[in-house]
Amino acid sequence: MNLRDPQWYENRELSWAEFNHRVLEEATDERNPLLERLKFLAIVSSNLDEFYMVRVAGVMKQVAAGVREPRADGYTPLDLLDRLRRRLHRMVDEQYTHAREVVFPALRTAGIRVLQPTELSPQQTAAADEFFTREVFPVLAPLAIDPGHPLPFLRNLSLNLVVTLRQPWVQGAPPLMAVIEVPHVVKRFVPLPSAPGQRDLLLLEDLIAPRVERLFNGYQVLRVTPFRVTRNADLNIDEDEAEDLLRAIEAELRERERGNPVRLEIRHDVDPLALQFLVRELGLTQDDAYVVDGPLNLKDFFAVAGLPGFDSLRDRPFVAPIVPALRAMDEGIFARIRRGDILLHHPYDSFSSVVDFVEQAAVDPDVLALKLTLYRTSGDSPIVHALQRAAENGKQVSALVELKARFDEGNNISWARQLEEAGVHVVYGLLGLKTHCKVLCAVRRDRDRIRQYIHLGTGNYHPSTAKLYTDLGLLTCDPEIGEDVCQLFNILTGYSEFPQWHKLAVAPRDLKKKLLRLIAREAEQSSRAHPGRIIAKCNAVIEPLVMRALYEASQAGVQIDLVCRGICGIRPGLEGISENIRVRSVVGRFLEHSRIYYFGNAGNPEVYCASADLMDRNLDRRIETMFPVQDPALRSRIVNEVLALALADNVKARELQPDGTWVRVPHHPGEPEVNSQEEFLRLALEQAPLGQTKLGAGARFLLQRLAKTKRG
Repeated sequence: MNLRDPQWYENRELSWAEFNHRVLEEATDERNPLLERLKFLAIVSSNLDEFYMVRVAGVMKQVAAGVREPRADGYTPLDLLDRLRRRLHRMVDEQYTHAREVVFPALRTAGIRVLQPTELSPQQTAAADEFFTREVFPVLAPLAIDPGHPLPFLRNLSLNLVVTLRQPWVQGAPPLMAVIEVPHVVKRFVPLPSAPGQRDLLLLEDLIAPRVERLFNGYQVLRVTPFRVTRNADLNIDEDEAEDLLRAIEAELRERERGNPVRLEIRHDVDPLALQFLVRELGLTQDDAYVVDGPLNLKDFFAVAGLPGFDSLRDRPFVAPIVPALRAMDEGIFARIRRGDILLHHPYDSFSSVVDFVEQAAVDPDVLALKLTLYRTSGDSPIVHALQRAAENGKQVSALVELKARFDEGNNISWARQLEEAGVHVVYGLLGLKTHCKVLCAVRRDRDRIRQYIHLGTGNYHPSTAKLYTDLGLLTCDPEIGEDVCQLFNILTGYSEFPQWHKLAVAPRDLKKKLLRLIAREAEQSSRAHPGRIIAKCNAVIEPLVMRALYEASQAGVQIDLVCRGICGIRPGLEGISENIRVRSVVGRFLEHSRIYYFGNAGNPEVYCASADLMDRNLDRRIETMFPVQDPALRSRIVNEVLALALADNVKARELQPDGTWVRVPHHPGEPEVNSQEEFLRLALEQAPLGQTKLGAGARFLLQRLAKTKRG
């Protein structure tokens, strides 16, 4: 069969749309607490913003350029754009219907009311009037629209009001229009006087709308409608021409606000003439306009989900414990790492262990140097502060700050400058490549020799997201890994060719080649009696050569399980091509983010963790690392807990069908429910030493059944 034929693969953008629909399903799942369901509604909107700003904008750009040739997936840009529009409109309709008919009424019943202006009591109306006069009116700037005043520039993702007006003194005069930007310097949810145990709120646009006549003296206000414009926000930097990358990115960030419009969101009560005017002036079509019955930008409802109190409407709180191997207080972290590799599974194991590693290195007199790659981090990062302290203590500190981390460029520019001021050697990576690997190295003079203490991870050095994302990290002082990491930093900060790695595999030169060799080896070793085995857990599977290799391995009888949270171009279950491939996605309380690659190797299994997904950009255009998990006990924990539970989940898991649709894993009568993330929470709270954790009865049942199959 021709494995290059587009019919065997799912389109990337359409696959992403199905992922976001799985997130929406969590908002509709009544097993989730109410405020968690509200969060999922907000996440859907946040995801759609980024998807439109980057992926849909890219397709629209191709259409505008007149590209008609089919892409590698068989779609022309126009065909793909049409399918995306139809799919996303259905998704947004479903999102708002559920918000309006289920979640918002349930919030009211629970005591959280987002009120309409007509629902306010006299006391609340007086409070709203006073807040408007004091806090809002002085910052409003109405902008007239007429032949002398064209549609003003509207910032990307800003919330605005379109106002339709009439001149009462002119008989038969056509309506006039004006635009007001809803000030982003004022919080969107205005608190109102409320009864005990209740929180009443008013949306800022609903505070402004009934009072806009104060801005248009003498004119009659016919209608006021909120709207929002999304623009192309993908950076376009020619690094060959940019002498100073930092300044080039700063300039491009300013231009991001001015990208071409790609989407209009507007409330359903809009004046039809105003809608037509906005669509025309923005250069969009009616298909690019989302007319919704409800508040725009549900992403802002994260603030409502975070209101103090109402704890019964949230997931039960969880404070991650310190991993058992690091709990002893009688010795420092470096002594504990010398005793053996340490595996961290976030958010179930506390990320404070990584912070402690950097903070102890910053003050330890025997630590000579610290080296770190920084892709994303938190607003007040303890890791960055520790690097600054290390430099102030006279240590050699090098930090690679990736300025091109999408939508974190501004934060990273700020961190880069602060680190430089503290005396840290800051570099910005290699020309034309993003540095996406997660590597931290402390060089220490021990009694017997100088050692490199290494942290390698699948996720960012970001204490906040480490509480929300599932990731793996490895602490080790393996000398060969240490030598590889030193060579890697030589490449990142200086001039050095890629070496022959001892244990790491590094993209873009080696990582894909190694993955392809490992997949091919499983196919070569596979037989009817002893089929090969591959398990991959990652966020996306879309790289063409890897997908083709997985199809070939399936044809050779290799049993393949892909636990893929997001985009997947593989179509499982196709006769003669992929009948030995199963694809599932786990979407739950935490965002599944770890990258794990397991190869059966004829009974001598190998397990690797990586910063890279199976995507073109990760394997061909980024600096990424894949590292082996060598300790048998740690390897066993990954295989028998992390991967096994993901494969046993029958609560938060969906399976991909041959036609590209996703269905929830069926729950058979009499079968116990297994929510893998809840099981990990329980295991973490047991705080048992490695190898002594006990899976729940339901998980044991499903894993025993799995072990009896040839996939076991």
